[in-house]
Amino acid sequence: MELMHVHAKSNVDVKLPAGVLKKLPKCRFGVVTTIQHLHKINDVVKQLKAVLAGQVLGCNASEAEKVQRKVDSFLFVGSGEFHPVQVALKTGRPVWLWNPVSKNFGLLDSKIVDGFRKRLQGRLAKFLHAKSIGVIVSTKLGQKNLMRAYDLLGSDKNCYLFACDNIDFNEFENFPFIDFWVNTACPRIPDGNVNMINIEDLIDAGLLKLSKKPVAYEVPMWKGRLGLH
Repeated sequence: MELMHVHAKSNVDVKLPAGVLKKLPKCRFGVVTTIQHLHKINDVVKQLKAVLAGQVLGCNASEAEKVQRKVDSFLFVGSGEFHPVQVALKTGRPVWLWNPVSKNFGLLDSKIVDGFRKRLQGRLAKFLHAKSIGVIVSTKLGQKNLMRAYDLLGSDKNCYLFACDNIDFNEFENFPFIDFWVNTACPRIPDGNVNMINIEDLIDAGLLKLSKKPVAYEVPMWKGRLGLH
């Protein structure tokens, strides 16, 4: 099957109105957006004299992480909370939201971010108590991370590898011997499942002594540039 990637650019003016500029705190800003508005984001950067962080995917806030020590807050230009939540989780900075289409403006609710953090702590505890682990490996282009999954085999858990194209949580019920699941594919997959955690979260928490550098394994789409442009 042939696959064609089409870059859809928005023609919406992303500049901040005077009223919004007055409501923003006087601090150092990093500006993040989605690919639809990326070509116009410098208009906002100039208004704020901000540090440009660049593009953010829902599953990837690495661009924001690169500048988090240089800024006090982030401004997300786009719609919804899916993307800015990841920025807040990974950087620990307040995230302001500006939707250039609906003209809605505000601060991302800290309760939403705290909810994600509490669920993560619960998952970490479940991983520690689990004896048998199911390791999810995606066969999708840009999400395959088999070598990273192999790294888990050296842990003190009984590990079983599961390769799949589409993930159906209902299918997990067919494997009752699995106490807990570890995901090596898109990092937002476990959002709706309390019995699954991302392998990167285990590394960040110090529960797995693995390198975060993608040297000896495939580079997932959210870590590189594949399919983003």
